[in-house]
Amino acid sequence: MKILVTGFDPFDGEATNPAIESVKRIDDTIEGAEIIKLEIPTVFHKSAEVVEAKIKEVNPDVVLSIGQAGGRYGITVERVAINEDDARIEDNEGNQPIDVVIREDGAPAYFSTLPIKAMVEEIKKEKLPASVSNTAGTFVCNHIMYQDLYLAEKYGNIKAGFIHVPYLTEQVLDKKDTASMSLEDIVVGLNAAIRAIVKYDNKDDLHLTGGATH
Repeated sequence: MKILVTGFDPFDGEATNPAIESVKRIDDTIEGAEIIKLEIPTVFHKSAEVVEAKIKEVNPDVVLSIGQAGGRYGITVERVAINEDDARIEDNEGNQPIDVVIREDGAPAYFSTLPIKAMVEEIKKEKLPASVSNTAGTFVCNHIMYQDLYLAEKYGNIKAGFIHVPYLTEQVLDKKDTASMSLEDIVVGLNAAIRAIVKYDNKDDLHLTGGATH
């Protein structure tokens, strides 16, 4: 089993991004699955082009993208991505699409095809806060989750999904009352989430009530 895990580069004036920093540090093999790591630009459409090229190269079974959700308290596993770019800020190349469809031939929304509730429970076993999130926003994180699922459908037999992680502790030194998490804990959480993906391959997800905070 091959799992392609992507992480965004820094954006919005930040010196770092917990997404790519944690992806670099996750285990290279998890539950027997080969983990392929990829840095992607925080840029609309270009991020998807980089992912699609890697999909063609390595033919993964799963694509899991990781992004920063500044202000969120825990690790949040996303349920759904919508076919809409609506950027509050510019991406790293100055693009700021407002009310723009991502894929004209795509569905209005795609649901994660990963075992999102099992992933949350596996993260919680590590004594880390985690929950299912019902909005990936409308910036590049939602964009790449949507694109991953669109591409997964296009190439067939690929599962895909997205995880948001909090700011790193050093990112909130000047952000009063803002939640954060250590890089070490984020890495532990991502390893746990990926364990669940492998364990639940070809199995139904857990059917737990609630769990969503966003």
